[in-house]
Amino acid sequence: MHSSSISSEAQRGNPDFDSNNSNISSFCSFKNFIMESYYEKYGSLLDSNFQDFIAQVLPLGMCGKLPDNLNLVPRLSVLQHNLIGEGSHRHLSSSIRFSMDLESITDISTHSCEVIIIERLPSGVFADPFELQHLLQHGAFNDVSVFGDTNLEFPSFLSNRSVVEIHIDVGHKNELDINIELPLHARYPPLDKSGYSRVKFGPPDLFVCCSIEGTSHNQSCLFTSTSISSELESDEIVWRIPSGIKTHARIVSAVTFISALLSTLLIVLTCIFYSDAKPRKNLKHS
Repeated sequence: MHSSSISSEAQRGNPDFDSNNSNISSFCSFKNFIMESYYEKYGSLLDSNFQDFIAQVLPLGMCGKLPDNLNLVPRLSVLQHNLIGEGSHRHLSSSIRFSMDLESITDISTHSCEVIIIERLPSGVFADPFELQHLLQHGAFNDVSVFGDTNLEFPSFLSNRSVVEIHIDVGHKNELDINIELPLHARYPPLDKSGYSRVKFGPPDLFVCCSIEGTSHNQSCLFTSTSISSELESDEIVWRIPSGIKTHARIVSAVTFISALLSTLLIVLTCIFYSDAKPRKNLKHS
């Protein structure tokens, strides 16, 4: 992440600058991950808390503001968002377009941007942090981390939601298509009368953080939240995870109990037969 001070000229050019709150609006200073700051404020993931955090905390504490004469608005749009693969181990595929219009801005000399993708995973699905670190080492992401419930063994009814935050470095490019595949795994679901547990995915939360350097201002930071394409808001991603059927629970329990009982009796009889046969062999040899 980029952290730097806004020049005094930039502060004077911004009518929203508050000298009494200069520690917030005069510099961009935040942790490596947005969700790290969220979990310091909230203990668990709730969509209402997350929306409040984005609306109230990020615009105030996460970045400074550029002068009004810089009409610089990076844009992100989701082109595609769906699940690929079958079974209990699948990939959440996303295609995102990053663009920034700098043709009409002559005051900008250099810029460097980073796209931040936050996937709020539903209950019943998790991402393996060790698997993501392996992808990070192979250059799939610029940075990645999992927050929330990272216990890989818990079944669905004992686990909480988790979040994956991915950082993609777009450098100095003004337009770029980003394609990512996030490996996900299904937890053991509770019993269901249909034999399937339905897990629904919402659209990702997208942000972009840019370091800007120009002729009339020092290096500064721009942090903007972007909206999802309206075409994707109505498309719901559903993962149907196989689960046990409630009406079969008693039958399965009875069969399991009988199988365990028969296996125990077989082991006991085998031990008794073997213990009797061994002394007889010793008598024959004597």
